[in-house]
Amino acid sequence: MLNFLERFEKIITFALILLLVVVLLAAVADLAWTLIQDLLSPPVLLLGVDELLNIFGWFLLVLVGIELLDTIKAYLVEHVVHEEVIVTAAMVAVLRKVIILDIKKLDSLTLIGLAVIIAAVTAAYWIVKRTHTHKPHDTKE
Repeated sequence: MLNFLERFEKIITFALILLLVVVLLAAVADLAWTLIQDLLSPPVLLLGVDELLNIFGWFLLVLVGIELLDTIKAYLVEHVVHEEVIVTAAMVAVLRKVIILDIKKLDSLTLIGLAVIIAAVTAAYWIVKRTHTHKPHDTKE
């Protein structure tokens, strides 16, 4: 039974990797298409602020996907979930949201909520980094 579950887990993990690769390829193709369209539309070879923010958002979205792929790959190889990679992906996702938001259109409560999310992800990253760098050493007497 345990052998079956291990094979099932590997099949599911490979399926997730395959699906994520397809999503990443589609995202990169969409990013390239968007960039080409924006560069060729008048004024040619010039990007407006909205276009730049949209393109930066796509870049960061692809980076989040790469981080997720790295997490799944680490799980497949080591059978461990790396918290640092997950928190890094969360940071990139939050930063992507911050970059593409039009702050002028948001109310103050939403901005406070966003600040709390940023603080929480930052604290999580600090805790994960601190626990990984301050692991106790095995001392043999």
